[in-house]
Amino acid sequence: MARRQLPSLSALRAFEAAARHESAKQAALELSVTPTAISHQIRGLEESLGIALFLRKPRQLELTGQGRELQQVLESAFDDISGAVERLSAAPSRRPITLSTTPAVAARWLLSWVCLLRESHPDIDLRIHATHEAVALDGVTADMGIRYGDGHWPGLVAEKLLDNTFIPTCSPHIGLRDVDQLPRHPLIHFRPQGMASTPLDWDVWQKEAQIPGLDVGAGLVFSDETHVIAAAVSGQGVALLGRELIEDELAEGRLVQPFGPELQGKPFFLVYPERRRDDPTIQAVRDWMMKVPGGVCSLAR
Repeated sequence: MARRQLPSLSALRAFEAAARHESAKQAALELSVTPTAISHQIRGLEESLGIALFLRKPRQLELTGQGRELQQVLESAFDDISGAVERLSAAPSRRPITLSTTPAVAARWLLSWVCLLRESHPDIDLRIHATHEAVALDGVTADMGIRYGDGHWPGLVAEKLLDNTFIPTCSPHIGLRDVDQLPRHPLIHFRPQGMASTPLDWDVWQKEAQIPGLDVGAGLVFSDETHVIAAAVSGQGVALLGRELIEDELAEGRLVQPFGPELQGKPFFLVYPERRRDDPTIQAVRDWMMKVPGGVCSLAR
């Protein structure tokens, strides 16, 4: 790109103001300088351009033809600049915030309701960090998190979001109805990597159910719970899943719970640093999440 050949912007601004007011004194008042400074700027501009911009008369400045042409261009340019600055100044500042959660909670519960946050707080840019690891809530990796556990994390505010009731579930098409038939069907396991607190699995369920001949170590293993759900829906076996994350599949009949027992797992909590309890962006996201359908607070309304 060719380099622009421009005279002093201060001189152009002084000239434009003087031309608009037809007075060096009025231009000086607008720009908070002296009339002498305005005159020096205009003379310097004329010398750099090699043309006369004004016909100087007692107590009046009259533009020459070339001065009028430059004045019209500058007036339009400065109007455009002023308008752009005003629009940018009036635009709401963006508020980015990162929420860390498990892939399943993000995909199965949270993402459907991001529109509610966008409607109430269009200036907030929510960034979802999907992982099974309990990442640092240091304002760099993440600001807030959804964690699975007992609700006690030093230095963090923890507010219960979701219960976590584990149920045996499968596609209705595999024809499983009686618990005694379970050993004849593949089990589907969820074994995440990096999760501090491991969800309940078939070995825990079997200790309560005591089904003869059930091999809890066999079957399909996935590290992502959304894949476990997909495998169960497609009839690949029987999965032990959190009811709160498969409500749609249960309601639509794509998954069924053929029998019990049910196991109560540790719930999900919204967590954020105690020192940021009064942060307005944190509180806006917190208030939104507490109203998401299916959450504890929304169910209590």
